[in-house]
Amino acid sequence: MTLTELKYIVAVAREKHFGHAAEACFVAQPTLSVAIKKLEDELGVTLFERGGSEISMTPLGAQIVAQAERVLEQTAAIKEIAKQNKDPLVGPFRLGIIYTIAPYLLPPLVKTIIERVPQMPLVLQENFTVKLLELLRQGELDAAIVALPFPDQGLLVQPVYDEPFVVAVPKHHKWAQRDSVSTDDLKSETMLLLGNGHCFRDQVLEVCPEMSRFSTSGDGIARTFEGSSLETIRHMVASGIGITVLPQASIPDMQAKDGMLRYIPFKQPGPSRRVVLVWRKSFTRGAAIEAVRQALLSCDLHGVTMLPDEPLTEA
Repeated sequence: MTLTELKYIVAVAREKHFGHAAEACFVAQPTLSVAIKKLEDELGVTLFERGGSEISMTPLGAQIVAQAERVLEQTAAIKEIAKQNKDPLVGPFRLGIIYTIAPYLLPPLVKTIIERVPQMPLVLQENFTVKLLELLRQGELDAAIVALPFPDQGLLVQPVYDEPFVVAVPKHHKWAQRDSVSTDDLKSETMLLLGNGHCFRDQVLEVCPEMSRFSTSGDGIARTFEGSSLETIRHMVASGIGITVLPQASIPDMQAKDGMLRYIPFKQPGPSRRVVLVWRKSFTRGAAIEAVRQALLSCDLHGVTMLPDEPLTEA
């Protein structure tokens, strides 16, 4: 039995799919499947019920996976204990961050960390929320910056800021001179969305659920297109293909009139997202977490509301 095999069964239990679990663990699916079968043979039990589109755990498998999660957390804790006699602000800090936040937050964050704690370089990992949480649980990351809500438990959660959403339209769009739009206004427009896997896509779909049905009726979105990044979508909007919803920190100047886009706020109360810093309860470098939090709070992000006094909670 190896820690790698335990990581694999925990990943399959969470993803309920061998292929998705392999992606989360950054290995080929045959590698993961062979390792799990080897572990099942060693233990003499069946951990997962195979068949159909979704994998389920056997009752005994659920118990073993729960124990495996504890083993992996304690393994990460052992590594942290070994560092306790050292300065918690000395040495790399492994930070994950989701794709729709990284391009706008990392420049001021990295600059601030270098200025304040140059002895603690950031090792950065951009990815989807589910991948970052997997790496965090496995001890491959020290903390992650994600947006609520996220499907996880047993992590410590510190709110950092609230970020409103805004609408981006081509400069010649009929809304270009409007002061605000409502979420209902989006129903009749051609919308551009991020692809599957991005939590921001899910948050936008919450703003206008009709988009998820790809409706062609008068009551729903006429058409939808998907882009690989917010910047790709921004260029698609500028070319006149449709409109989109963006997080406000991605917009340097809401009043800019010399480009190909116009940005319009939502009528209040408008949709927004809460960005948080998350880490394992067993992580012992508390001073490092606080240094990162303070650096985050000092970042000058356009249009966001920093949350210095929000209490620490447990997911």
